[in-house]
Amino acid sequence: MQKLNFSIQIIAPREKVWNTMLDDATYRQWTTPFNAGSSYIGDWSEGSEMRFVGCDDSGQSTVAGMYTRIKENRKHEFISIEYLGFVTADGSIDTESNEVKKWTPAFENYTFKDVGGGTELLIEIDTTDEMKEEFEKMWPKALELLKELAEK
Repeated sequence: MQKLNFSIQIIAPREKVWNTMLDDATYRQWTTPFNAGSSYIGDWSEGSEMRFVGCDDSGQSTVAGMYTRIKENRKHEFISIEYLGFVTADGSIDTESNEVKKWTPAFENYTFKDVGGGTELLIEIDTTDEMKEEFEKMWPKALELLKELAEK
């Protein structure tokens, strides 16, 4: 497991960047580089369970995806997502398989800082060697989309 770090400067207040990142409608837009049908089931409150789901290879919505918990939520400042396992195609949760144990627990952390009349968004994620290159391509695209949405 290794850590990747990304950051972006957004000309908008922290509150707007936070809301753009987490609100369902805009979340579905800025996360398209990861999966064209990205969405979530759950809420962002600390301790709550979240399921991040998307589309299968044929473009059909699916319940399969990632099973997580919101580890920490300091509104407009910091949010930490703890990855715990997979949501399988039938909607069940897998936190015990060998595949899951290869990479869990893993974290995705977002820090929001006031800078120069805008916001600096810092992202730190845990990733496997297999996903590193893919994330290095997808994250900058996703952050540019988030920036466009938040600066409107």
